[in-house]
Amino acid sequence: MKPTLLVLAAGMGSRYGGLKQMDPMGPNGETVLDYSVYDAIRAGFGRVVFIIREDFAEAFRQGVGSRFADVIEVDYAFQKLDDLPAGFTVPEGRVKPWGTAHAIRAARHLVKGSFAVINADDFYGCDAYLRAAEFLNAPHDEHAIAHYAMIGYPLINTLSDHGDVNRGICTRDAEGLLTSVEEYVKIERDADGVVRGNALDGIRKTVCEESPVSMNFWAFTQCFIDHLEREFTAFLKNFGNVEKSENYIPTVVDALIRSGLADCAVLDTTSHWFGVTYPDDKQHVVASIRKLIETGEYPATLS
Repeated sequence: MKPTLLVLAAGMGSRYGGLKQMDPMGPNGETVLDYSVYDAIRAGFGRVVFIIREDFAEAFRQGVGSRFADVIEVDYAFQKLDDLPAGFTVPEGRVKPWGTAHAIRAARHLVKGSFAVINADDFYGCDAYLRAAEFLNAPHDEHAIAHYAMIGYPLINTLSDHGDVNRGICTRDAEGLLTSVEEYVKIERDADGVVRGNALDGIRKTVCEESPVSMNFWAFTQCFIDHLEREFTAFLKNFGNVEKSENYIPTVVDALIRSGLADCAVLDTTSHWFGVTYPDDKQHVVASIRKLIETGEYPATLS
């Protein structure tokens, strides 16, 4: 069975100021999602599931999903605030969904077999999809431990010239397996030319430019859905009454690694990541796509 691509597309992009998923970036009005699905298809993915909000479902179907209906199997899952495990309810005052782990959970009934997860508004590059598909298509003996993977990009290739960014800085062992993900916020190149970021303890630290970072491109086998349900339930027990608490994919993966239930390979890629965090980033994305077309990595018109 060909792997499935889950696309996290429920966010509006508060800093960007609009629905980035529908913003044209290519020479013929292509969105970043157009290139993502194109890369997924040529890497061997057989199905795409868009995880969206119900309130813009029709606009998304017409503006994005309809582009792919004739080239790959397409489905939709809705991330809903009140979609919670039995016994839990939405606390008073809560208006936001529960994070990226909760978003994957929204597609739990649609996942059959191995799958990858990406952000809708990030350009990951052809090689990244090939690496993910290669991992997902390989046989995995999961009797003792589950085997997952993430695509790792050097931090330096993920910075913005127009403001600070948040990143999960990864460490891995000699076998290339992820040992931890440490979240840093407000990462940018300071006036002295050194890249620094704020750790979660609030201390600003120098960050190695070549450190692999998680850009939310993950590769999971089917059993991750069961693992996720347990971890998300535990999150709700501990933080469910907190108004703005969120459960993130790296947090879930880190917990599974620490508990010995899974390992996670960090897959290096020759692809360059780029995305639109701020409005001024769009010009860089447009120029980068144009360069990839000129070098022959993508056709002038996607088909």
